[in-house]
Amino acid sequence: MDFALSPKALDYQERLQEFMDEHVYPAEPVYTAWRAENDPHALPPVVQELKAEARERGLWNLFLPDVSGLSNLEYATLAELTGRSPDLAPEAVNCAAPDTGNMEVLHMFGTSEQKERWLRPLLDGEIRSAFAMTEPEVASSDATNITTSIVRDGDEYVINGRKWFITGAADERCKIFIVMGKTDPDGPPHRQQSQVLVPRDTPGVTVVRHLPVFGYQDQHGHSEILFEDVRVPVSNLLAEEGDGFMIAQARLGPGRIHHCMRALGMAERALELMCRRAVDRVAFGGPLAKQGVVRQQIAESRMAIEQARLLTLKTAWLIDEHGAKGARSEIAAIKVVVPRITHEVLDRAIQIHGGAGVSDDTPLAAMYAWVRAMRIFDGPDEVHVRTVARQELRRYEQR
Repeated sequence: MDFALSPKALDYQERLQEFMDEHVYPAEPVYTAWRAENDPHALPPVVQELKAEARERGLWNLFLPDVSGLSNLEYATLAELTGRSPDLAPEAVNCAAPDTGNMEVLHMFGTSEQKERWLRPLLDGEIRSAFAMTEPEVASSDATNITTSIVRDGDEYVINGRKWFITGAADERCKIFIVMGKTDPDGPPHRQQSQVLVPRDTPGVTVVRHLPVFGYQDQHGHSEILFEDVRVPVSNLLAEEGDGFMIAQARLGPGRIHHCMRALGMAERALELMCRRAVDRVAFGGPLAKQGVVRQQIAESRMAIEQARLLTLKTAWLIDEHGAKGARSEIAAIKVVVPRITHEVLDRAIQIHGGAGVSDDTPLAAMYAWVRAMRIFDGPDEVHVRTVARQELRRYEQR
């Protein structure tokens, strides 16, 4: 097991670090100030400026191995860097969720026509997309529960259902939804679902509201969407009828690596802010860094980040070597471990910052809210713990 980066990956890492230092971090206050004075879901002009700069530097679509030439392991280190500025850096290099997962789906399962119409403009950063799976009426921790219906009527599919927390749908650039629903409600549990492409402007699609996360409204939004007798051509089906669950699993494997490495980037930045605060802030006659309890919090944070990163890199290596199926237990494990660790590090950083930590004067509070939500989206902790336990016990039960 070798985590050493290739010369190509090291070059990307160096150039991405320069881009972060020279352009992304300075753009953060510009982005925040613009959003405070405008529609929270409108796109601040600085984002487009960053995208143009990133593309000029060759920092574009790094997540897709067939485009970038990077392995999952190599991209993981770059994803961590972008996670340090989660509102700006991932999109600046066209590696933001949910577009990354949707582009992977189209790349793996799309027809040539689907790729030309939707994948090409996504890869070019001209549009954005959303993945509509989660529903308010059922426990979406079990995706076989979904109730949205996809019924064939001649040369069309008719879609009816309600989705929510659909990331990206508030952005006016979001032009396409990948919708998961049931085409065969009486079939085997994991063959009932299919996925279809639904253009945003299709009649019957209604964006009901944009849901906040702990009071925060992300620029791209997390929306509730109603599908009422929505008709799309049969040619909008991804893969075959009944492949919906399989597609979802293929999408979520590498996607969880990306999420976890970006979260570790947040943890690293939180630790950096924690250390700077501890050195600069004076209380009881000396800097906070002299306090034993503060030193312990810093040490615990460093040790936890290193452990979580190693497990995540191991998982990325396993996917590269054996595919997502060969890393099933590890994928589940990192989805539990990394948000927990990052949540704890952010909590310590907030505590050391005092009142400033819960304000918007630092990025800590917004990161804290996002990472807490991460313990729910893409499957709650309990589901992944269950997966790890089942995989572990299987070796003994099969004796």
